[in-house]
Amino acid sequence: MNDEERRVLEYLQAQGAKQAPASVVERVRAAMEELRAAAAAVPAARFAERPAPDEWSANEVMAHVLLAGAYFGGAITRVLDGGPAGPGIREALPADIPLLRAAEWWSLLQQDREALFQRVRSADPGAHLDRKIEHPFFGLLDWRETFLFMRLHDLDHTGQLRTIAAALA
Repeated sequence: MNDEERRVLEYLQAQGAKQAPASVVERVRAAMEELRAAAAAVPAARFAERPAPDEWSANEVMAHVLLAGAYFGGAITRVLDGGPAGPGIREALPADIPLLRAAEWWSLLQQDREALFQRVRSADPGAHLDRKIEHPFFGLLDWRETFLFMRLHDLDHTGQLRTIAAALA
């Protein structure tokens, strides 16, 4: 783990323990809005175009955000329900990513997250913190740390979408 990853992990641990889950829901929602705006800024006709051969298109970024969110959200829900988190996340994007517009990705993301938000709001903040969710960079996180990570993940990809929008404008 490099210094930046260690710094992020320390942030997740400290803030995950300190912030009320309902507060984090609102922070995740705000990050999602930034993501939505960044995706909408990519020219619609170029949404599936990669700005460079070794970079993702906006379509691929949104697919990744949705897939990662579904993985981490599903793990959080399973842990809150008293079960195991499940297997680790697969890093590669599937080959059969649908080509959707920014608004369609946004709709899918909202739909996916709403159930998670309701579950997190109704959870006992101290429940099942001993059950860990595997993250490929940060190791084992409790559900509160994982939920807070989702905010950072959205913000990270918001920056990526803004870069794509600027490159393709």
